[in-house]
Amino acid sequence: MAPLVTAQQNERHPISTQAGSHIPETSEPAVDWFIFILGATILFSVVVPIVVAPEWSTDVINLTYEFLTTRFGVLYVITAVSTIIFLVWLACSRYGRLQLGSDKPAYGEFAWASMLFCAGIGASLIYWGAAEWVYYFTEPPMGIEPLSDQALVWAAGYGIFHWGPIGWALYCLPAIALGCSFYIQKIPRLRLSASCSSVIGKWSEGWLGRLIDLFFVVGLLGTAATGLGFGTSVVSAAIHNLTGWPDNIQMQFGVIGVVTLMVAYSVFRGMDSGIRVLSIWNAVLAIGLVLVVLLAGPWVFILEMAVTSVGQVFQHFVDMSTWTDPMERAEFVEGWTVFYWAWWIALGPFVGMFVCRISSGRTIRQVIFGMLGWGTLGCVVFFSVLGGYAMHLELSGLYDVIEVVKSDGPATAIAAMMESLPFGAFWLIYLAVIGLIFTATTYDSASYTLAVGASRSLSEGQHPVMWQRVFWALMLGLLPMSLLFLGGLRVLQTASIVASLPLIVIYGVMAVAIVRVVRAQSAPVSE
Repeated sequence: MAPLVTAQQNERHPISTQAGSHIPETSEPAVDWFIFILGATILFSVVVPIVVAPEWSTDVINLTYEFLTTRFGVLYVITAVSTIIFLVWLACSRYGRLQLGSDKPAYGEFAWASMLFCAGIGASLIYWGAAEWVYYFTEPPMGIEPLSDQALVWAAGYGIFHWGPIGWALYCLPAIALGCSFYIQKIPRLRLSASCSSVIGKWSEGWLGRLIDLFFVVGLLGTAATGLGFGTSVVSAAIHNLTGWPDNIQMQFGVIGVVTLMVAYSVFRGMDSGIRVLSIWNAVLAIGLVLVVLLAGPWVFILEMAVTSVGQVFQHFVDMSTWTDPMERAEFVEGWTVFYWAWWIALGPFVGMFVCRISSGRTIRQVIFGMLGWGTLGCVVFFSVLGGYAMHLELSGLYDVIEVVKSDGPATAIAAMMESLPFGAFWLIYLAVIGLIFTATTYDSASYTLAVGASRSLSEGQHPVMWQRVFWALMLGLLPMSLLFLGGLRVLQTASIVASLPLIVIYGVMAVAIVRVVRAQSAPVSE
């Protein structure tokens, strides 16, 4: 096939042209005060009623959750399946060779993979990786008998499915759409509205564009609360087991405070000295945790269960992707699959914006397969090792994982699992540290991206103003603190679903926009 010519091939940008180099800090762009003030106002308007009237807020959240999951759940399934099909087609087509930005990647492969993985996952992976199988084992999908051998295999596979290629595809679509508008179209605004400009035209700079950007801010704020709540639970449970201090609301507030300060400091240091360094350290610590659990635990059982789980997902991928439980015999789809697709969609523009910012020099194909590949691989490893070790403790009678998860929550079970390892006290400290850093890296990236979304324009070498990055870092701690007053998984699930619903339409617009941009940019050249 003839090569493709892009607008980037004869250009040089302020980003260094050597792999492993970094994006420089340059002049500060103007703040979009409309998005900034309205986003902050919405945040406070949600936090205040929750704190002032928690019982009323709980009732409203439960009613909202039931209405949205029963009425709109199938839309999430359709969106998820359509997204991964579209991205695989795009990557395999000739458009996949189009390059985003400068000639060579601004970051090396390990640094790039570490940053995208830590931004997209956070401590939620530790929280669910070891214990999600419990919920599927005791209340399995598709009419399977609970607590059976078949239920165990499906339970191990469904965790990998929910954190696998479809989820990362929902992250990847906004990354490609923003990459097309920012690097190919040269629109100096790294905002969700700009990614839709080839479809909505001049409206991207008017009231419709502002509304799209506001949906992004609200979606990120709402879903950030979910992940930060999970991460806080892991850290506080580890501290409780280590010190005996009560795992109460005061401790969790303290953990959120420490994370917020870490994020503010990292943001203040900038992209390379802050986010990049934290992400690399986080990846190294995460690999260390997985290796220790694998080698100190029943490694044969863990590896056998991992192979079985991955095989289960491959064998039943289409069934799992399209099952909507039309007979309504259980709430598995609404409670888990819809929740996860809503969570990935709500966080998608944030992760996509961040990945776009660090992906200069990579082709569309490299970004798609890199996100789907590295992201899925990391999640498979975590779920296989942590989940496999937890299953072994339960099945061998060494620890009642199911009872603890059901009564006290996954975080308590995870802390006990770490304590059961040789030198358990050390691994509790390790768990607390990695939980803090995992959570901090995610919200480090989130605060940076919120500041990007609230900036009027942003050239390839620019970063948002420093005070705005620090402001959003501090504000990200408010909503999860307020949601901790209410407690329960349902509260966190509802926050994700409400935040993501308007973005379903925007995902469709972005897909159309991508096709228009790549078709306009690519042109075959005669030999």
